[in-house]
Amino acid sequence: MTDQQEVPLTVWVDADACPNVIKEILFRAADRKQIPTVLVANQFLRVPQSAYIRSVQVASGFDVADNYIAEHCQGDDLVITADIPLAADVVDKGVLAINPRGELYTAENIRQRLNMRDFMAELRDAGMVSGGPPKLGQQERQQFANQLDRLLTKLLRKR
Repeated sequence: MTDQQEVPLTVWVDADACPNVIKEILFRAADRKQIPTVLVANQFLRVPQSAYIRSVQVASGFDVADNYIAEHCQGDDLVITADIPLAADVVDKGVLAINPRGELYTAENIRQRLNMRDFMAELRDAGMVSGGPPKLGQQERQQFANQLDRLLTKLLRKR
């Protein structure tokens, strides 16, 4: 027996804007791989009854859910978010993060993504661009599921 207790891998989900189809993929993965999965949102979320899935409702307010995730994630955790500033915070902590399209945020690409986000915000504010990203199609769902499986397998092997 060692003095250090192993901290379980946790999947943290920025759930306010996470598409339901992605949540369903996460629920299946949590039960199949027996990985604690925590959905964090500013509102009540209904989640399936499972020993591995729970939701945390935080107060309403700008970045409250993001700050909760950034504060609680650690080590070999995985964060699911489309929020680029949150992704930057967790990547800086050494935590893996992917978006609902399965794209991995890394130390190498996060600054570029932040810059592009800011640029697009300026264009939207100027009325030059409207709308958000296109809806998730079957290809993006499959890409997310594949990336999730790869990352969870990698993280579980490290244990």
